[in-house]
Amino acid sequence: MSDQPPPIERLYDLNRLSEAGYETTVAPGAEDLAKIARWADVVAVNRFEGQISLRRLSSTRFSYAAHLEADIVQSCTVTLEPVSASLSLEFTRALHLVPHVKKTVDFSGELSPAAADDDVPDEIDSTRYDLAAPLLEEFSLAIDPYPRAPGVAFDAPEAANDRPENPFAVLGKLKEKRQ
Repeated sequence: MSDQPPPIERLYDLNRLSEAGYETTVAPGAEDLAKIARWADVVAVNRFEGQISLRRLSSTRFSYAAHLEADIVQSCTVTLEPVSASLSLEFTRALHLVPHVKKTVDFSGELSPAAADDDVPDEIDSTRYDLAAPLLEEFSLAIDPYPRAPGVAFDAPEAANDRPENPFAVLGKLKEKRQ
């Protein structure tokens, strides 16, 4: 994935979220699908549709649940032929509003085992939340980094018999000469 800004955004003000919650669909048009393909470094994104459900848990905590369906085309890593793939993802996020989130990371201390825990809520610093960002993140993580066309296998080049000699073989030869 590139360091470019996200190809799509769907901002929502969490202050508007009622107790009943909010449901929406993110289904970009053809132009945005092309932007997502460039951003994700794939040949094409033919479909990208996310259904999102938001719930207010408290005044500073929110639940984000999503289902994403995507159809993509990538280049086979062996033959460079187009390879189609369909992605279907379900995921949730816990959002915790912390208005003054520290933007820098302190690497001076040790990380605890809980630092890698996936059950930690996402800390957000504003009620203006991009609903498309988690969809794009999960999408990028689900893309096969080494797609292959059906039936294609990678055949490694045959090793030449002129391998470099083991450095310890020289010591073995010296030992044989002494005996």
